Amino acid sequence: MKLQGVINRIKGTDVQTLGRFYLYAGVEELFSCVVLELSDKQNKKNISNICAGEYLVEPRYSKRHGDHFILLNVDGRSYILIHFGNYHYNTLGCLLFGEDFAYVNEDKHLDITNSKKTMKKLFAIAPDGFKLTINEI
Repeated sequence: MKLQGVINRIKGTDVQTLGRFYLYAGVEELFSCVVLELSDKQNKKNISNICAGEYLVEPRYSKRHGDHFILLNVDGRSYILIHFGNYHYNTLGCLLFGEDFAYVNEDKHLDITNSKKTMKKLFAIAPDGFKLTINEI
C-alpha cells in the first residue's frame, strides 16, 4: 500500500512555522512527529517555507544529511529536503522533522528535539518515500 503523509501547519511567526506530520498506510497511522520550517515569505528560495499543496517525496542520500527525503515538483524551487536539524536557521527552506518542540538554545524561538533519531525512524518506515499533503491550519 502506498504511504500518505500529512503536515498540518499549526503556528507561524515572522521567523518560523511549526507543524505536525502524520504518516498513514490507508487509515492506519504509522508515524508522527513535529515539523519546523521557515516562515512564509512567498516561497522565496532559502528564506521561506514552501507553498501548501501536494508533493511526491523520494528517498535521497548525501554526505551532509545522510538518509533523508526530497520533495519533487515544488513550484519555483528545487532541492527542498526533509532532513535533520534542530533550529530554524538549519532549514534554508527545507523541512526539519523532530520528536518534540522545546527551547533548546537561547534565541527565544521553539526548536525541535531528537531530529536525527526521528529521521532514522521515518526512513525505516518509509524507505521508498510517500505522497505528502501540506495543509495550512
